[in-house]
Amino acid sequence: MLRHGLDLGSQTEKLPQVSFKQMTQQNSPRDARDERAPAIRIRGAEQNNLKHLNLDIPVGSFTVVTGLSGSGKSSLVFDTLYAEGQRRYVETFSPYARQFLDRMDRPKVESIEGVPPAIAIDQNAVIRTSRSTVGTMTEINDRLKLLFARKARAFCPNDGSAVLDFSPDSMWEDILGRLAARGESDARTAVAFERFVPKALPLETAEAGLSAQGFTRILAREARSDGTLLVVAADRFRASTVERSRAIEAIETALKRGDGRVAVWTESPGEAPRRFARYQHGLSCPECGLTFSPPKPASFSFNSPVGACPVCRGFGRVIGTDLSLVIPDRSKSLREDAVKPFSTLSLIHI
Repeated sequence: MLRHGLDLGSQTEKLPQVSFKQMTQQNSPRDARDERAPAIRIRGAEQNNLKHLNLDIPVGSFTVVTGLSGSGKSSLVFDTLYAEGQRRYVETFSPYARQFLDRMDRPKVESIEGVPPAIAIDQNAVIRTSRSTVGTMTEINDRLKLLFARKARAFCPNDGSAVLDFSPDSMWEDILGRLAARGESDARTAVAFERFVPKALPLETAEAGLSAQGFTRILAREARSDGTLLVVAADRFRASTVERSRAIEAIETALKRGDGRVAVWTESPGEAPRRFARYQHGLSCPECGLTFSPPKPASFSFNSPVGACPVCRGFGRVIGTDLSLVIPDRSKSLREDAVKPFSTLSLIHI
């Protein structure tokens, strides 16, 4: 990042990047350089003790304004530049909202071009907590948390695939896209749900009950220590020729019967059915079925246990013990004062 210096008290030569004389010379607004270079252009500033000051401040650079007391630093930065940026920002609100916002007087200046909404941080502000930052003091963090919570996208930590907020329609679109990518659009596809049968219930009785409800196709039986997991087909069809309404109805049926979860299986001639993807309402990974909670503003705040780093707990630093300082010479024994703190005098303040 470029750094520029403005000295309103003297024409110092210690700032080689740009001098106050060069930045405040009487440039014409039609200067070709001014028109091309991105900058905040102040013309004819006469706020307080400023005397018709013309100034170009580069955009995207770190600019420091220095000078003697009474040279016009605050008049330029706060009473002119910040006041105009804040005034224009407030003007974007409705008349009803403006009455609740602090408004500054229009500065005495002929024109200011290219000024964005401005934020001023008083150097006398007292930071009363170790968690305070520029973002919390200016309330920028509050806006960023809302933005991130609305625009955040989740990715599965297991396979890196994008996690989407699925509905029956979006599930079917994703199924079609995945089948086309694998060249299996004509493969026979089964939309299924999973039903767990405990050991206390005979498996034949459970399958007979499903058959009586119209679910006669069992794709897989997974034996477990406490029972059996049945994969039951809600409907089977070829994805390339099936009507969309029928596919959506099958997904909705599987969601209802499978407690909000859907398993998609494919069947190839001469091969056993294999699971293709898993879906459920909300944020979930179709590859492994891992679910995610919706992003919340607290997830992006270091002041919240939900979003704080588990290592530093949001403080940005970790206090630990450096064993190389505690035991600087590992060849010594305890009798030879190997542990440095044990042999060092401590100062006790009473």
